[in-house]
Amino acid sequence: MQRSLQRDTARTGHAVVIGGGIAGLAAAHRLLDSGLRVTVLEATGRVGGKLMTGEIAGTRVDLGAESMLARRPEAVGLAVAAGLGDRLQPPATATASVWTRGALRPMPKGHVMGVPGDPAALGELLSPEGLARIAEERDLTPTAVGDDVAVGSYVADRLGREVVDRLVEPLLGGVYAGDAYRISMRAAVPQLFEAVKEGGPLLDGVLRVQERAAARQQTGPVFQGIEGGVGTLPGAVADVVRAGGAEILMDTPVLGLTRTADGWDVRTDSGVIAADAVVLATPAWSASTLLAAECPAASVELAAVEYASMALVTMAFRRSDVAGTEALRGRSGFLVPPVDGRTIKAATFSSNKWRWVADSAPDLFVLRTSVGRYGEEEHLHREDSELVDMSLRDLAAAAGLTARPVDTGVTRWIGGLPQYPVGHLTRVARIRDEVAKLPGLRVCGAAYDGVGIPACIAGGQRAADEIAADFTGQSAGTPTRVRGTRSEAGQ
Repeated sequence: MQRSLQRDTARTGHAVVIGGGIAGLAAAHRLLDSGLRVTVLEATGRVGGKLMTGEIAGTRVDLGAESMLARRPEAVGLAVAAGLGDRLQPPATATASVWTRGALRPMPKGHVMGVPGDPAALGELLSPEGLARIAEERDLTPTAVGDDVAVGSYVADRLGREVVDRLVEPLLGGVYAGDAYRISMRAAVPQLFEAVKEGGPLLDGVLRVQERAAARQQTGPVFQGIEGGVGTLPGAVADVVRAGGAEILMDTPVLGLTRTADGWDVRTDSGVIAADAVVLATPAWSASTLLAAECPAASVELAAVEYASMALVTMAFRRSDVAGTEALRGRSGFLVPPVDGRTIKAATFSSNKWRWVADSAPDLFVLRTSVGRYGEEEHLHREDSELVDMSLRDLAAAAGLTARPVDTGVTRWIGGLPQYPVGHLTRVARIRDEVAKLPGLRVCGAAYDGVGIPACIAGGQRAADEIAADFTGQSAGTPTRVRGTRSEAGQ
């Protein structure tokens, strides 16, 4: 059936946003502020991408990202704009551990993504040999970083592999599900990259990063969650976007993108939508396919972006069954270094970390584990029950948890996290340079400027601002043009 879009002659220009994840929704929200008429096309039956909630034992939980960096303004600002300001909630506890060398060890403080400024802060996490290796760093010949360098390689060269394997790797892996020895320092830890480019010992560079952060006098929580789940943010933004006059078409995959004399033809299975501008807010592989004909150089670069897959195993226990498990008390969870050879890479004790989870299910204890890293995804092909049992074995070994859950759920995120190897930002610059050659086209999403929620929102807003600038001074536009039926579009 042909979808029709309402005429709105009060707006100037028609922008189509392809992709209803948080980056695409942020772009649509920003485009409405500029006065453009907006249509969002989402291939699936829901908005939000990797932000999603669900139920475990009748309790609402996040099944994707569960928190957002609050020291950047974009995510919190969008949540407030979507009417969720009174539901923002910081973690109830941030006391995390690292499960390594056979024990749960306190997460050290005073580091930058696991890179210490003071070896004493690492406490019992490292062996005496590992601590001694760090102490040698100030006597080493300076290591050049050039245009970019892998975080793990550089830190191992300066401080020894144990720092990387026991702390940097699990922290970076928690963000990217990647390999610290491949991940770009310039892309993943830019403030540290700038500090080490200044020269001198790495330990001093970390201290400079910390001093500069203190000078900015940032206050308030580092992270924020949302009562009811971060996964409620996309739906709230979508409601605001619709209320602002935009249309969001669900179950509408885009099959082709063609440049025309006066804009773009966006081909769907229901026909062709004519747009004055397009924001492409899809994963890199999808963007590559859609740009293959019109922007082949960018398409090739996008096709080279690799992704990691992972699974989240969420479990609910009776509180009475876990009351005697001392290791669960007070902790927000723990990280697991790959070098220790465990199945899970992290565990989050949701009922401890989020007050709203505890309040909504006072008789339950909810936790989740994550499984899968870049290059280590064989476990994701196992049955759900196997992933649950493997998680329970690791939880028993790490925390002494022997109870059986009353309910479980497994959420697989296949191709969920783009990888940021050395040179990634240079690749992104090449992609944007090529895309910018085509008027009225921009790209955004997790594959470009960061995988975190604020970075994705910022990317969507940047794309919207650049599109809107193209329409400055343009006369009133025409209504949305939809040409062709299913048969006429060759379907």
